[in-house]
Amino acid sequence: MGEVYEKLMRCYDSVRKQIDFTPQVALVLGSGLGDYAESIRVEATLDYHDIEGFPVSTVPGHKGQFIFGYVGDVPVVCMQGRVHYYEGYPMSDVVLPARLMKLMGAQVLFLTNAAGGVQLGMHSGDLMLITGQIASFVPSPLIGANLDELGPRFPDMSEIYNRDLIQIVRKCAAELSIDLKEGTYLQFTGPAYESPQEVAMARSLGADAVGMSTACEAVAANHMGMKIVGISCISNLACGISPVPLSHKEVQEAADKVAPQFKALVTRTIEEIGKTCR
Repeated sequence: MGEVYEKLMRCYDSVRKQIDFTPQVALVLGSGLGDYAESIRVEATLDYHDIEGFPVSTVPGHKGQFIFGYVGDVPVVCMQGRVHYYEGYPMSDVVLPARLMKLMGAQVLFLTNAAGGVQLGMHSGDLMLITGQIASFVPSPLIGANLDELGPRFPDMSEIYNRDLIQIVRKCAAELSIDLKEGTYLQFTGPAYESPQEVAMARSLGADAVGMSTACEAVAANHMGMKIVGISCISNLACGISPVPLSHKEVQEAADKVAPQFKALVTRTIEEIGKTCR
């Protein structure tokens, strides 16, 4: 076994010694959803520091713990604070949590984030269903010796975001009267916000939103055979579109403002996913 796989299994063994819970859905809580776990029926909490070798987030607003519980009748594990590549972690550590949640038993990975809007006509506070992604600007988490225990050497990426789950989100948004945008998410490394020229490039490549997470996690989860769904909170208009300089405070404030609508959509979607996976 390679070093990456051994580390993953040490984390898994550490979790299993402390938590006896099998989730159906793994939910990564991005900016604006950090307190979502307070609205679910919590069964257990596990601080990242209590998991042997687990990478710990250093970003403000990311609490750094797993929450195990139920959304309706659906067993979930919520990642309250993710790890980013720009924090200095190797990409294998950045995607370790997604892989770990699959080993816990989760079949669906629900990714959320705060993103900069590139698509013309977007506004701060919009929600965007991720229908595709561009991950070419960050190192692939699959580089190096393949982890045969997790997935194939050359995994297909033609449907990273599951079509059936996309339909569920569309249905739930319509029922909640949410004006849901759709588009392609592009991940840059960060931590600097994109320059106007990089935003123009992103748009020319077909991106509708840009951010500093998510795409790499989706690649790793797809490699393991998980079904993936993703929603971005458009917390700001990207540089060159926004008339004012960007700041993390602006991103957090915009995400917090739309949080109630975001939470309602996530909850309804998870409940519907639970029905289809029974």
